[in-house]
Amino acid sequence: MPVQLDRARLRELMAREEQRFVRTHPRSGELFEQGKRNLLAGVPMPWMTEWAGPYPVFVREAQGAHFVDVDGIEYVDFCLGDTGAMTGHSPEPAVKAIAEQATKGITLMLPTEDSIWVGAEMERRFGLPYWQFCLTATDANRFTIRLARAISGRPKIVTYSWCYHGSVDETIAINVDGATVARPGNVGPPVPPEVTTRSIEWNDVEALEAALAPGDVACVLAEPALTNIGIVPPEPGYHEALRELTRRYGTFLVIDETHTICAGPGGATRAWGLQPDFLTIGKPLASGVPAACYGMTEEVAQRVQAYMETLPSTDVGGVGGTLSGNALSLAAMRATLEQVLTDEAFERMIALGERWAEGVRGAIERHDLPWTIQRIGCRAEYWFVERTPRNGAEAAASDDHELARFCHLYALNRGILLTPFHNMALMSPATTEADVDLHTQVFDEMCAELVG
Repeated sequence: MPVQLDRARLRELMAREEQRFVRTHPRSGELFEQGKRNLLAGVPMPWMTEWAGPYPVFVREAQGAHFVDVDGIEYVDFCLGDTGAMTGHSPEPAVKAIAEQATKGITLMLPTEDSIWVGAEMERRFGLPYWQFCLTATDANRFTIRLARAISGRPKIVTYSWCYHGSVDETIAINVDGATVARPGNVGPPVPPEVTTRSIEWNDVEALEAALAPGDVACVLAEPALTNIGIVPPEPGYHEALRELTRRYGTFLVIDETHTICAGPGGATRAWGLQPDFLTIGKPLASGVPAACYGMTEEVAQRVQAYMETLPSTDVGGVGGTLSGNALSLAAMRATLEQVLTDEAFERMIALGERWAEGVRGAIERHDLPWTIQRIGCRAEYWFVERTPRNGAEAAASDDHELARFCHLYALNRGILLTPFHNMALMSPATTEADVDLHTQVFDEMCAELVG
């Protein structure tokens, strides 16, 4: 029988770890208190308070797969800015390109030669011929949704319960007993979610067809696998059904690769042979400099261009942004794609992801814990359940916030940073086998303490 955790023991261990954290992070504590004078919640963004421990660690410097905090403690970083620093921190080719471009102009509202190179490289990786640039994946998704509505003449979109597409209003919704409602924690939605969106469960083909059948859906916006509620992979045949049904009902398919770029240099689209009409991606493309883009097929591009020609101006309300496609972002994107997140780098990163997952799996089996692990390429997460959930609702119901906070703080106190909100680790080109093996050792020791 799998071990059942003693919750009283868990709380005792958590109290010990919190005391250790406060004792070893005095400077971070001081800065957190100072921050409360001028920063909401004492931090630049409210979610920065969600890290395990009484207050967040303040960073002094970062390089590669490691960073050092203001108390002089060094960490292996498996969070990597929740994919934003998937390149590793400050990779030399990107730093050089950023420094050189900064002396030649940062933003101009005019194209640079780098945009031509990046557009061609995105086609090589993802197979879509036409691209546009922006600053965040949120923007890429917002602009794509607007274009899909414009050229289809349809008002609705379909998303998946507990999906993640940034802070796009239409996507912060879940399905509850067949109804689309605001996701818990949705701050100030402009309209009730059902006005714009139909939310369905992942891997449910019948629900997908029912959502598309009225003929009013402009696009389905989908991650290749759910990622921000834990990795929930597609069941065999689901993507084929998704593509067939969207075509049958005249609905555009948008694939968001922002997290699943971990599957390889062309993301899950290339690795799994997906065929989207639009593709969106952001976060790691420019080694941490804000940058994102969205691509489209030849057919879609022609329809977008024809629509644009009907407008009085190409200054389209709701699609654009003054800093979109700026010279600095494009220079950083070119350096990142050409010299950092290369095909060869992905081979090594994916092998490390497999090593990390096998280390965790071994510890789970040794200590007979009722947990499991899921991996896509160089990204892996462990679950506190015996079987990986098949959709967002199951994933949300399996959340064990108390246990997750302990696991994160235990690792943090021993020099390992995991991604908050879920138990994710990501490999960068700078990550080493020694980094992975340190996590395996610490995870095994934590499991031993939990089972007593």
